[in-house]
This record gives sequence, structure tokens and C-alpha cells, in this order.
Amino acid sequence: MSWTVIQSDGSLRMVLGMSPLGISMSTIDASDYASNPGSSGDPPYRRGIHPGMYADRLWTMRQYAGFSSPSETNSRFRRLLENGQTGLSVAFDLPTQLGLDSDDPLSSGEVGKVGVAIDSIHDMRQLFEDIEMSSISTSMTINAPATTLLALYVSVAEEKGIPSSDLSGTVQNDILKEYISRGLYIFPPDPSIRLTTDLISWCASNAPRWNTISISGYHMREAGCTAVQEIAMTLSNAIYYVREAINKGMDVDDFAPRISFFFACHNNFLEEVSKFRAARQLWYEMVENEFSPSNPKSSQLRFHTQTSGVTLTAQQPMNNAIRVSYQALASVFGGTQSLHTNSFDEALGLPTEESARIALRTQQIIAEETGIREHADPLGGSIVIETMTDSLIEDSRNMISEIESLGGAMECVKSGFQQRAIHESAWTHLQRVENGDELVVGVNSHVNEADLDFEGFVLDTDAELRKASELSEMKKNRDQSLVDDSLQSIRESCRSDSNLMDPIISAVKVEATVGEINSVLREEFGTWVSPSGV
Repeated sequence: MSWTVIQSDGSLRMVLGMSPLGISMSTIDASDYASNPGSSGDPPYRRGIHPGMYADRLWTMRQYAGFSSPSETNSRFRRLLENGQTGLSVAFDLPTQLGLDSDDPLSSGEVGKVGVAIDSIHDMRQLFEDIEMSSISTSMTINAPATTLLALYVSVAEEKGIPSSDLSGTVQNDILKEYISRGLYIFPPDPSIRLTTDLISWCASNAPRWNTISISGYHMREAGCTAVQEIAMTLSNAIYYVREAINKGMDVDDFAPRISFFFACHNNFLEEVSKFRAARQLWYEMVENEFSPSNPKSSQLRFHTQTSGVTLTAQQPMNNAIRVSYQALASVFGGTQSLHTNSFDEALGLPTEESARIALRTQQIIAEETGIREHADPLGGSIVIETMTDSLIEDSRNMISEIESLGGAMECVKSGFQQRAIHESAWTHLQRVENGDELVVGVNSHVNEADLDFEGFVLDTDAELRKASELSEMKKNRDQSLVDDSLQSIRESCRSDSNLMDPIISAVKVEATVGEINSVLREEFGTWVSPSGV
């Protein structure tokens, strides 16, 4: 049912039914509206975590990029920086995300296809050649082998004379959502969580400016969950990570200020704005109630947003530029700290240099031409926004309680609870589109039957062969005895309670590869398949 604002006896009255995504609403009188959204920068941070928000500090413009070889990706990074991008975001290819080298038989056909292939410290050097690592924030979308990729990053920085304490950025390091929605995990849940907490602990002591985990609702939303499910599953996963870190002997204030979050932004503009506000308030309440931190930053939800890939269409691809613009605007209205805007051609392939530049310009126009950065939470106090925020909080809290009653996030992962919920929501959405109950311009509305005239980005098909050859040559010229000793140290650490980060750093410095390191971890930890089969 649609909802409108009407005049009733001289006062405003809002009539609310069900939102398109099923959030329950009610009929309320504006004159009776008692909720006080508070001020930006004040707990529970409903209106933002900083008093002045973008008037004090603009969001980081962090475009996601990575393809083919490290040198080609480096060129794209430098051109994006030249065009005004303020942070880097690295996309890795599927073999790297699964801890495989480019010459592994399982990597065949996937090397450099959806991200950059990183096998060794040589590749990481090329990736950040002529980029000042001490002054740029780098996000790396890597999960199962996050320890290995962070080890490579800090080792290359050290070669440049930059200590790990000066580095800023993020590793995703969120393995729960891999079990739930993406399937790019390697090890069983329990040893995976050990790797996650080892990284968190190491950074707390050695890289205090580094965000040690980026808990992602994005990938679950892309897989088909609703806004409520995105909030609830993300925060349930987050609270599990906090508990595990504390169980390993850490104090909440030692690591919680460096936790970050990652959300999607879809097309329902007002719901998305409200979603971000609801998540901030709910996270504050959860952390304060359970952990009572001393540092206020421990209960502040800081997040990166990416516009929604799943909303992009291959039909009439230029429509995507409009979708991305509104999604980016909703992200900013919602108070994001960092933003990636998708390129209009991503439903067809990797973005071209031109489409990537247009995506970046979208953010720059919002920042420099709309006047939005002059106001903190400009929609705060709106009856619509505040009511939707309250409803999202209530419905998300109910789902979090259900997850807790079933044993918490990890037990639900092992039973397939979240996976089933996402599959059901995705199926419902697909049916609505196919039935015409939900309109998608160019797909089931305003359809143009004309042939698609589009020339997309073309990958170098010989890159995989060259990468395998380079890797073979590197292995011939390294000191194999040093590599063997370093891998044995990792194996011994797996069998003890010692932190795995230091032996992995030592291994990458003597040219052990991503595949070799993670092969040892596979042998020691084993593998696992989710109940959903994902």
C-alpha cells in the first residue's frame, strides 16, 4: 500500500501501510510525533557520528578497481588518483580470493578476470609502484586469505621505509558473509575465525590506524536479502566477531574503534537513507548494552557504501548512471564515511576508463555542486524518515533476537539459517519483477527492443599465460630453502596458539606465494562446505 501525507482537522496526518519491501508501518499523527532524533555527533549516532559531518570532513571517494596484471591495475589506480579519487579499493581475482596461485590448475580461465592477480611480493610491489602508501588509504576486498594479502601490503610498505603504524586502510576480513552469501571461503568456520582474530590482534599492536575488519552487508544484499535482513545479519555477524576477539583476551576498546562496516545502497531512496541511520543507532545500543566500552568510538558505526551492482541492467545501460546517482545521493544523506559509485557498464563487463571516470565525477558533483555537505543529516526530523528509521530498528532488532535465540551468527551459519532467508527473499523479489509488481525501467517497463550498441572493456587474453610464466621464473630465482623454512614455521604456528601474522609476514618476505602459504593452512585446517552448498 502506498502512503501519503494528508490534512486532517488542520494538522498533518501520515497514513502508512506496508512498504514495498515489507516493513510494517502504522498510521500516526504528526502532532503526536514524539521521537527526538537528537543531534549529529551525539549518541546514539542516529544522525551521524560527527557533529558537522561533511562540513568538517568529506567522505572518502574510493573507487573499486582491479583487473588483469598488477601493472595495468596500477595504471588505473594512478589515473583515478589524478582525477581526484581520495582512496584506493583493490579488487582481487577469484584465484587470489581463494588463496590460489595463477599457475594452479584450479585457476585456469579466471586469472585477472574480475580483479587483479596477486601471487607474491613482486606483484604487490608492481601494484603500488609510484603510489605513496603512507598518504593514501587502501581498502582490500579480501577475506579467506586476508592475513596473506595484508602481510604482502605491510611488507611492501616496509621496503619503502613506511612502518605498519603509519598505514591506513581496510581489509574486509569478514568470513561469515562468505559462508552466507558469496562462497569464497577456504577453511572451516572455527579456524577461519582464528585467522580473523589473529589479524585483528596483530593490527591492534602493530597497525593502530588500520581497520581490521569491514563487516559486510553488501554481499548479502547483492545476494537478495532485504534492507531489514541486511542490517540484522550484518550486526549479528559483527557482535559475534567482537565476542570472539574478547574471548581471545582483547579489550573491546583495543579493537572496536577500528571496526568498519560495508553496506549496499539500492533504489528505494527513503528506505536506504533510513537504513543507514537505523544501523548506526542499533549498533550503538548493542555495543553499549553488552560491552560498556570506555572509548566512545567503540560504539560508533563507521561505514563504506557501494552503490548496488545487482540493480544495474544490461538493457539500456545508460539508465544505470541515473540509478547510481540516486543511490550515491541516498548514501550521502545516510551519512556514509566512504563511497564507491558503480560504473554504468558493469552489467556488461569490467568498467572502461571513461565509465569509471563518470562514476567518480558523480560523487564529485554531489560533493561540490549540490550544497549537501553544508548540512549534517538534512533529512533528520522528517516524519517519514524518522518513522522508517524506527521501523527498521524494530524489525532488525527482532531478527537479531531470533539469530541470538538460535545460538548466534556462527551457529546459524552452520545450520544455513541466513542462507535460507536470503534465498527466499531473492526468490520473492525475482517473482515481483517477473510479474510486473516491481518495475525496472528498460527490463519490464519502458522496454526498448533496439539492438544493444555498446563496446565494453576488453581484457588481455594472454595475461594468464604471462602471469604463469612470471611466477615460474620467480620461483626459479628465489632461495627455496628460506621458503621451505618459512612455510614450516607457519605449519608449526597452526599447531599452536601463536598468532599467525608474524610467520606469514616472514614467509612473503622470502617470496613464498599466496598459494603456497594457503596450501599449508588448508593442510592444517582442512576445508568445509556450507549446508546451502554455496
